[in-house]
Amino acid sequence: MRSIEEFTGFPEIMDGRVKTLHPRLYAGLLAVRDDQAHVDAASEHEIEYVDLVCVNLYPFERAVASRLPPAQIIENIDIGGPTMIRAAAKNFAFAAVVTGPESYDAVLDELRGADAQLSMPTRESLAAEAFAYTARYDTAVARWFAEKSEDFPPLLVRAYEKVTDLPYGENPHQRAAYYQQVGARMHLLSMVQQHHGKQLSFNNLLDLDSARAIVRDLDEPACVILKHNNPCGAAVGASALEAYERAFATDPLSAFGGVIAFNRPVDAATAERLSEQFVEVLFAPSYEDGALEILTRKPSIRILESEERRATLAVEPDFKQVMGGLLVQDHDVEFADRTEMEVVTQRHPTDDEWRDLMFAWKICKPVRSNAIVLAKNSATAGIGAGQMSRVDSVRLAVDKSRLESLAGAVLASDAFFPFSDGPEIAIGAGVTAIIQPGGSRRDPEVVEAADAAGVAMVFTSRRHFRH
Repeated sequence: MRSIEEFTGFPEIMDGRVKTLHPRLYAGLLAVRDDQAHVDAASEHEIEYVDLVCVNLYPFERAVASRLPPAQIIENIDIGGPTMIRAAAKNFAFAAVVTGPESYDAVLDELRGADAQLSMPTRESLAAEAFAYTARYDTAVARWFAEKSEDFPPLLVRAYEKVTDLPYGENPHQRAAYYQQVGARMHLLSMVQQHHGKQLSFNNLLDLDSARAIVRDLDEPACVILKHNNPCGAAVGASALEAYERAFATDPLSAFGGVIAFNRPVDAATAERLSEQFVEVLFAPSYEDGALEILTRKPSIRILESEERRATLAVEPDFKQVMGGLLVQDHDVEFADRTEMEVVTQRHPTDDEWRDLMFAWKICKPVRSNAIVLAKNSATAGIGAGQMSRVDSVRLAVDKSRLESLAGAVLASDAFFPFSDGPEIAIGAGVTAIIQPGGSRRDPEVVEAADAAGVAMVFTSRRHFRH
């Protein structure tokens, strides 16, 4: 074994910043050995060919994740390593490159069984992996620099690593896979253990993402039931069981085959109630004694336990893919505090109404626009989602309510009411308090309708569209 210094005849300098960047090494890597001019140049300069490169790069991503000082992070930017990898990968016909320890055994086995030669398909496959590897590395570096600024960078670079293939996409004829973003603090399935059930599907993961976001925003024991990326029921309660029963009561028909998420452990009593229903996916931070035994009696339920305790960071933008491009925006993570809101009617909400208004406002945010949420006693009472007109969303929410009476219920709207017809329908059904962003040029008419009925109305000055 020889040191790189012995190979190049040049000492390592500048605290290791310069040690492999030498023409003797790169000529040995890049020489096209069936090109006589290259062979002659190598002979003239006494160049030694390099047949195999194995490189482990400086752990830049780990340095960033460890939140080292910027100066130390910069010292973890590898220069010589990626250069060697790219040189060997470019010349894969003559120099093989191995970038992952998981490939070592397969490469060694092939070398032992083929007169110390790797086949051309193997070399090309290793080269493809190598270029993807250095692209990922450079992406992580570029991302770190870009995130030091609050602006959207002129070139947005991200790398994604496959976590798993999925059975199919939104429909059975579509192929699908789940990827995690390289360098992200956490992802949808990080620290998540599946105890039981079939493989998660594409649609399961979409619904799980929304469900986790909803229960994360609620401080009390909470449950949400998702169908087709919309909540069909959500509630808080004194326990997980009470929260589930109140959420389920919102819309039992739609809850069939839903994704259910809790922000508290599931106990045996809750498990018994859950086992009475058809549940696609169950997500909770933990399961108490006996709960899993009860739940696993049903073969199809996918049971997930999350040990992820890290808080999400709002740094990462929200991406929506469109034809040939991306729409990029900040995540909608901010909630207006009650002190920032304005009561615009003569009557102010009671304390109970304020509690329900703030609950409904949190549930309204992830509902597809146009979004209307009716709530009573910290539980959803009716949800209108995805309608093309806001008044139709109000009608849908009222029609879907299973409460004997909506008297005393509150309403949350993700955007302003363009006319007074929506609030009037809700008021006629029994709603006594409304929360909405405001901002319509017809706000005075809407407020006047609320005042005429003695209903309290709150403007948040912030909308929560979700298309």
